[in-house]
Amino acid sequence: MQLTTNKIIKLAVISALAIPSSVLAGGITYKDGDKYLKVGGRIQLQYHQVKPDGGETTDDIFFRRLRPYIEGSTHKDWKAKIQWDMGKATKDNEIAIKDAYFQYKGMKNAKLTIGNANFPFSREFLTSSKYQQLVERTFVGDHNYGTPDRNVGVHFTGNTESKKVTWGASGTIASIDPDAKKLDFDTPVNTNDDFNDGFMIGGRVDFHPFGKLKFSQGDFSKKTKATIGLAAYNWSNDGDNNTYTPGATSKADIDAVTGLEISGAFRAAGFSVDAQYNSFDADTVETGFNGGLYKNGSTTLTNTAIEGGYMIKDTIELVAGYQTQDADGYVTSWDRTSVGANWFIQKHDIKVQLTYRMGENLNGVENNDEDEVFLQTQFVF
Repeated sequence: MQLTTNKIIKLAVISALAIPSSVLAGGITYKDGDKYLKVGGRIQLQYHQVKPDGGETTDDIFFRRLRPYIEGSTHKDWKAKIQWDMGKATKDNEIAIKDAYFQYKGMKNAKLTIGNANFPFSREFLTSSKYQQLVERTFVGDHNYGTPDRNVGVHFTGNTESKKVTWGASGTIASIDPDAKKLDFDTPVNTNDDFNDGFMIGGRVDFHPFGKLKFSQGDFSKKTKATIGLAAYNWSNDGDNNTYTPGATSKADIDAVTGLEISGAFRAAGFSVDAQYNSFDADTVETGFNGGLYKNGSTTLTNTAIEGGYMIKDTIELVAGYQTQDADGYVTSWDRTSVGANWFIQKHDIKVQLTYRMGENLNGVENNDEDEVFLQTQFVF
């Protein structure tokens, strides 16, 4: 895959250099009527320190995301986008495919997307990492704990004429990494040998009483905005890749999952609040499986989070958040409290984020605590 990566990067660079500078504007590197080519990306360099209660402190510095993209069109009302991540390179996968789709935009107030794209579940997940207040997403937006990742299929999104109601619906193929401590959704385009594959359908609707509130955290506009959203999905194992036999304890093939989301957000005068509740019912293929999240082959996994901030002169934002997770296999709930600050040099395009996260009862184990420090710099182009 290294050759493919090099070719993609060279194509983007050559395309950008070949275009006269007079047409470079807002990230669009080429435009000729309905035809255009756009290149961009984000760089997130992160320092992460972990201090377990009574254990040895560890730390690491790495590219959390190193994510270029190419977007373009050769026909009116159509576009395509490819986005990949080299920050998540692991083992034989030198790049991780993110967005990879084509889209029809010729319908009034609606778009049809075909390919690997965001599934319409979890307001926090649908909020890009570029626009998060805390360095890392909370339980409610984390694909490790029940929220679907980007998936391959058909995605339909739209809004009413007033844009006070927005909606989305998808039918996709989705994968689950069968880790008993997680309910870990992944995209089938970056597959591992033991992933459970299955078909997933779902949708969401959001109501915005004061006008559309985009999927973004923080309040630069200072305008009063609010939203409330509902979403749900169902995933079923197609049965063609179940690899874990009875007796396994750390891995379990997943048979079926249903998910429910209730979310809301409010913005006014520099203040912002986002809140969300998720509930997932999951069953393992082995009906008597016990371990991690599961008890007697099933679990109800619940995630709740609230986070907010206050913007000071569009330069400094003070932020805080609380999240909790519970499951049938837990002895007690897993809780996290976060505080931090964001320094906006050029709004979200260039910023520095600091988050201090205090975790209690990790993985539902009583008195299994740890504190974490996240320091991240971001450049978006």
